[in-house]
Amino acid sequence: MPEIGRREALGAAGLAACGLAVAGCGGGAKAEPVAGIKGQVLAKTADVPVGGGVVVQEYKIVVTQSAKGVFKAFSAVCPHKGCVVAAPEKNVMTCGCHGSEFAADSGKALQGPATAPLAVYRVKVEGDGVVVV
Repeated sequence: MPEIGRREALGAAGLAACGLAVAGCGGGAKAEPVAGIKGQVLAKTADVPVGGGVVVQEYKIVVTQSAKGVFKAFSAVCPHKGCVVAAPEKNVMTCGCHGSEFAADSGKALQGPATAPLAVYRVKVEGDGVVVV
């Protein structure tokens, strides 16, 4: 069996380190669904502006109202690296860590580095509250 020289060993170690660095750049933070929130009021409808929304810090969920009376809820955890996105402005949610942008009506990634959408929570309006279904 041939011996591995110092150059080959260092080259292999460097290649492995580069592979880990590239893999780390992809991120891929996965938002875990919040347990036990079915039936919970996330926000009052009056507190969610049209074209905007609110971030419910307790659950890391963002509630949006992309058009009058159309409420949606998404994980506020950016799928790129796990940072929390800001409340939407002009129907766009932005991650403050790396600038990824998401559509407030669908959670779809509009601008990277994130490529995956925000996880969706099903909600409905009950009385004056937005409730998880």
